[in-house]
Amino acid sequence: MPNSKAAAAPARRPRATGRVTLADVAREAGVSPITVSRALRGERAVAAELCERVHAAAAALGYVPDPAARALASSRSSHVAVLIPKLSNTLFVELLDALQRCLTAAGYQTLIGVTHYDPAEEEAVLRSFLAHRPAGLIVTGLDHSPAAMALIQNSGVPCVHLMELADDPGCYSVGFSQREAGRAITRHLLDAGRRHVVYAAAQLDPRTLQRGEGYEAAMQQAGLEGQVRKLLRSEPSSMALGGEMLEQLLREAPDADAVFFCNDDLAQGALLAALRLGVKVPEQVAIAGFNDLPGSDQMLPPLTTVATPRCEIGEQAAQMLIQLMRGQPVARPQLDLGFEIVRRASA
Repeated sequence: MPNSKAAAAPARRPRATGRVTLADVAREAGVSPITVSRALRGERAVAAELCERVHAAAAALGYVPDPAARALASSRSSHVAVLIPKLSNTLFVELLDALQRCLTAAGYQTLIGVTHYDPAEEEAVLRSFLAHRPAGLIVTGLDHSPAAMALIQNSGVPCVHLMELADDPGCYSVGFSQREAGRAITRHLLDAGRRHVVYAAAQLDPRTLQRGEGYEAAMQQAGLEGQVRKLLRSEPSSMALGGEMLEQLLREAPDADAVFFCNDDLAQGALLAALRLGVKVPEQVAIAGFNDLPGSDQMLPPLTTVATPRCEIGEQAAQMLIQLMRGQPVARPQLDLGFEIVRRASA
């Protein structure tokens, strides 16, 4: 049993940093470091009495396991690196929450990296995270720089891609067809009798551009190749920008009878601008968005949009990665979760 003096006054910490080590816990508990390691991992081979001593010593010293050291010792980690473009986007916040809940329940912790749609930043985040030897990797999209792709492919770390569907059978992905979703919402506008449909987009990330390709395909299929018009802005999406873009469209394309905005942020801003300007929606111009973000159903009029299964994407991507990390077979490497056209009063 550890003596009372040791329990009252924790052992001296030998490191200059003051960090309590596994060896400190071993001395405090009067056992070997390997016994401490096994006891803290919950291995059944360690006697209950020894486990109690180890846990009591660890609690008394305030010991926190070093995941980096554990990963170096075992070539394994309990961390999953997750790369998303933005934390200010509700879509990715909801997706990340679903991911984290599933991974935490399976005993994994997440390292979250934000790339801001910048290839150089994505490469830097990947290099930093892969140096910690994560157990798995989750990245957004399929459009990566050659350097980023090399880092992912040569890391030996299981990887799942979010929001898009890969063509390569060796690439694991969970999402839906951005092009088909763009085509479907445009088709909805055309079926409602609109003929001068404009695609309005900001940020211009790969998924935004794919939605625009779907818009073009629908217009061409309807025999309206000559009516294809796009308003593209490189700035980040926002409600304010959406209002500004609607005003620009009314000036530059006064015959437009429908606008498909690449996301709900822009479309919500456009609806507010229409109210301010006295533009009747959908009588003068129909407005549609993408993602069915919170608040879209409360707009005046409520926003027609594309509902995307972001929470399910997060859950299914986490489950797929867990299977890969455990060496289990994955039945469907490319998991298409589809989308839904939500018809409301704006279009």
